[in-house]
This record gives sequence, structure tokens and C-alpha cells, in this order.
Amino acid sequence: MKRFILLVLDFFYQPFAKLMPLQTFRYLACGSGNTAMDILLYYVSYHFILHENPIHFSFLTVSAHIAALFMAMIVTFPTGFLLSKFIVFSESNLRGRVQLMRYFMLVGICICLNYGFMKLFVEYFHIYPTIAKVLTTIFVVGFSYLTQKKFTFKVKASA
Repeated sequence: MKRFILLVLDFFYQPFAKLMPLQTFRYLACGSGNTAMDILLYYVSYHFILHENPIHFSFLTVSAHIAALFMAMIVTFPTGFLLSKFIVFSESNLRGRVQLMRYFMLVGICICLNYGFMKLFVEYFHIYPTIAKVLTTIFVVGFSYLTQKKFTFKVKASA
């Protein structure tokens, strides 16, 4: 599967070769696919699973637009990690468990950013939740790419 994905990505990279490095293209392609899946899962969760209704626990009520974030992430966390590890940043020489822990921390920060932006956009700016999710994604993706490249999947210098 890895070989097939790389073959397809490298084929479509040719027109973009003068615009960006291969790794950046792979990140954008894999990230775009995972993000599109995230937005689709968010939309389905929000509208068709939750029916735009909050989830009530005995001690807490979670709004539908926030619950849908977590529902989508159940799928996109593992797919995002695997694509980053094996397709985008495959030259990283950090141990897999170190990468996973760092990726987990990064996702935790991204969850906080997603939560904060969603609360801000939906509850204070009154932006439609799916549009708010797209806007939030734009901010979070830039942060995520830089963090993955420089921290999560960095290449340790040889001694």
C-alpha cells in the first residue's frame, strides 16, 4: 500500500516540482486527504449521527459541534499518524514509539486549538459550524506541519 501511495503521489508531483519540495507536496496531499475525510466525518457526525443535538452526560453536556470533532478524530488520528510516518516523513530516524508519543502530544495541542477556534467561531462569531471547522483547519494545519517537520518526525543528526 505504501508503494502504491508513493507511486501515485510522485506521479502527481511532477507539475508542482518547481513550486515546492517533494516532502511538502506529500504532506499537502496526505494532509488534504486526511483533512477532507475529517471534515466529511465531522459533517456526517454533526448532522446525521448527533442530529445537531448536544450529548448529555450526568455530569456534563457536550455541544454537538464539539462532540463531532472527537468523533471524526477517532478515524483521522491513526490515519494521519500512519501517513505522516510512512509517506511524508519516512526519513525520520526517531523510534516509532517516540514519534507516536510526539504525534499524540501534537494532536493534543491541535485538539485544544480546534476546540478554542470552534468555540470562538461558532459561539462568539456565530459562524455556521461546518464553515467554522474549515476555517479552524486552515490555522491548525500550518501549525501542525511545522511541528511535525521540526519535532515529531525530525531527523536526528548522526554523531
